[in-house]
Amino acid sequence: MTSTTCNLSVIICAYTLERWHDLEAAVASLHQQTQQANEIILVIDHNTHLFDLAKKMFLDIIVAENKGMPGLSSARNTGIGLANGEYIIFLDDDAEAEPDWLERLMNCCVAPHVLGVGGTVLPRWQGEKPRWFPPEFYWVVGCTYHPLPQSPVIVRNPYGGCACIKREVFQKIGGFREGIGRVGPNSMGGEETELSIRAMQRWPEKVFLYEPRALIHHRIPDKRTRLSYFLTRCYAEGLSKAMISKCVGIKDSLSSERMYTLYTLPRSILKNTGMAVMYRDLASLLRAGAIMLGFAMTIAGYLRGYVQRSPLQSITSPAQQTQPSGYLIASDDSTQTQIF
Repeated sequence: MTSTTCNLSVIICAYTLERWHDLEAAVASLHQQTQQANEIILVIDHNTHLFDLAKKMFLDIIVAENKGMPGLSSARNTGIGLANGEYIIFLDDDAEAEPDWLERLMNCCVAPHVLGVGGTVLPRWQGEKPRWFPPEFYWVVGCTYHPLPQSPVIVRNPYGGCACIKREVFQKIGGFREGIGRVGPNSMGGEETELSIRAMQRWPEKVFLYEPRALIHHRIPDKRTRLSYFLTRCYAEGLSKAMISKCVGIKDSLSSERMYTLYTLPRSILKNTGMAVMYRDLASLLRAGAIMLGFAMTIAGYLRGYVQRSPLQSITSPAQQTQPSGYLIASDDSTQTQIF
């Protein structure tokens, strides 16, 4: 292993004992990195049994409880408050990182104009991958959707479970917005998108990058390969996008989705439909149908979320959140996000 040249803190958040073996594998993959982190922080989200077991079994990392409100955003903020690193890295509790994952993230993130870097999340199917499941919807199961670039590119936001973000981002604009994102097993998301947009509004001259060669493998249980989960997750994504739009504005919150909607999805529908007709391939026809159903459910969720006002009442500005000891937040009112 190479010696550490940067001050790195890796944060993993966990909430359920069902993923215990996945969690063990995630931590083990961090110990096998070519560039070692200075500290690994495991935050347990309101599960006393899991916390006690983790404290007993993981003696060489920091294990802490989320003292804030339940949810991934609050758990991550707890980890940030405990972290001492100049660079804050996030890894999902059911994912394993390739040995050069940290090294590749850091090679991009050290540049002064870069706010953070995300990597590629590859699916590790526990059973057989459904033939109808379109790669363009891999985000439904928390993975990177195709096509993948060959070299680092600028993106609006990295995927939160496979990312490195500079500490100064959290110091200046605050942490992840509580009220957006996952709470336990629910399928809401978008907390990293909202944070990234706030960061780019604060530093329009800086960027987030995507390094496709920084790889992690995300376990996909069989229950996430069902059509019912697929549609539920699409609907929840629409709700999440609506909430983000109310926080940071429609223009920024849907910037990446426009290209995806206007180019990626129609192209894939035409491709799969053409293959179905030309080769009489039922799987291609099913993938085309899944794309249309998934898009329709996402739009339905977005419209439902946008016309409802009540969910926003639970969303607080990061500067108003109760932070753990040592957590720095923005004091400049100009950096606080207006809730529309």
